Amino acid sequence: MQDNAFAFMPYPPAEVPHAPTGPLAGFTFAVKDLFDVAGYPTGGGSPHILAMSGIKTRTASVVQHLLDAGAELIGKTHTNELAYSLTGKSIHYGTPRNGAAPDRIPGGSSSGSASAVSNGLCDFALGTDTGGSVRTPASYCGLFGLRPGHGRVSLEGCQELSRSMDTAGYFTRDAPLFERVGQCLLGEDPAPLSAEPSLTVSEELFSLLSGPVRQALQPALERIAASVGAPALLNGALPDQAETYWAFRHIQGYEAWRAQGENISRYGFALGPDVAARFAWAATITEDQYRRACGARDVLRDAWHKLLGNQVLVLPTLPDIAPLVTAGEEEVELTRRLSQQLLAIAVICGTPQVTLPLAHKDGAPLGISLLGPRGSDLSLVRLAARIATS
Repeated sequence: MQDNAFAFMPYPPAEVPHAPTGPLAGFTFAVKDLFDVAGYPTGGGSPHILAMSGIKTRTASVVQHLLDAGAELIGKTHTNELAYSLTGKSIHYGTPRNGAAPDRIPGGSSSGSASAVSNGLCDFALGTDTGGSVRTPASYCGLFGLRPGHGRVSLEGCQELSRSMDTAGYFTRDAPLFERVGQCLLGEDPAPLSAEPSLTVSEELFSLLSGPVRQALQPALERIAASVGAPALLNGALPDQAETYWAFRHIQGYEAWRAQGENISRYGFALGPDVAARFAWAATITEDQYRRACGARDVLRDAWHKLLGNQVLVLPTLPDIAPLVTAGEEEVELTRRLSQQLLAIAVICGTPQVTLPLAHKDGAPLGISLLGPRGSDLSLVRLAARIATS
């Protein structure tokens, strides 16, 4: 591998056997360094976690599933520290290169996986998505990306961030492989979409975008309309966006501190400033706040289900293209805050969301998303592939 684009952890190569035949034979993949792979350590984006890891003797079930399908593992990729960031920048390991816009951040926390795929170093890659860690880098790097419904893909052997919201997703550059990996990884849907699914769009969500971003997404909306019909306007007011955001933040923060707080405190982890601030805030969330946030999530989930029913929601993946690598922390944090208004919907609902690389602005990629009902993951992937190849 001549140039790894800072995508890969510099681990000594280990032999990871894969089936000689299968639906993914002939394809290479990479794995975010949250998943255990026998013969490798698991660093979780933190030199402290890496030092504590040791060499793993078991492989995460989702990774093994892909190996058994014939895919060849070529390495483990960088992740933002403890998977608690959306930027892709790391004070410990640097910033993986965005293959579609090298002057812009790749997004995180699945930064190395998106970098590896967007730079053509492998055919597809595994990531995780708790609050947007597949969808963000997919949009920023011009890739197809899936955040599956919660519980659809096994997280056995994967480092935890937020137990009730973590998911395992993946990236590809092209639609046919996006569908092929989905068929292998997801199995048949318990609640598939109809052959001609009903699409809907919310003016309120698109109103969060600036004029130039809305204009940049217009060709993507027209392409969707030409392929499967114009989305109908969503009938009804959206559940409260601020309540959705804060329910997500409190649940994520409380569970993240339960997952990592003891190690951070006991061993004095040296954290990047943004991650340190996030964990410091997470440590203050009380059990009562957490329980109230979980209750709010239940109410919000029901409200979204009643509003959407079996419709597929077409929405912006993010409010804009990736910030420049040279952007200041204030700009990056503001982008993160705005992004989570859009990203938190699928998290709160526990439903699948795919992002498609159908738009550009100022020469950089800009994703558009489809959010489907619970249990429609593979149907949604197939719908995305149909739109992208039409």
